[in-house]
Amino acid sequence: MNTEETSRYVRLRVELVLEIDDADAVTEAALRRVAEDPEMPQSERAHAESTVREDTAEALAYLVDPFDLVGDVPGVELQQASWSSEPVAHDPDAPDWDLDDEFGDGPDGEGDGGDGGGDSRIG
Repeated sequence: MNTEETSRYVRLRVELVLEIDDADAVTEAALRRVAEDPEMPQSERAHAESTVREDTAEALAYLVDPFDLVGDVPGVELQQASWSSEPVAHDPDAPDWDLDDEFGDGPDGEGDGGDGGGDSRIG
């Protein structure tokens, strides 16, 4: 691939920390998604249902679809996606969770955070 071809591809990294207020609602929604998935073979369905029931983070992974993030963006086509979820201990006031430093957009204004990089906190 030459430089012109490789520059057409962009890796977009997004990290979200979500607070689960109703684990049962997440699990029920994921079970519905698994049950309604026409492309999931029956042999995989039982395993998926078991996994969703046992782990809310896995249930959430069944509900989040990277294709939905860019599906309506003009001029782009998703080429590849992967995602996972895991439970984490989260303290929003802890310095470890300051995403500005991760992207190099700290208070000194230095870094290579790039266009659009930064911390979006809700709440």
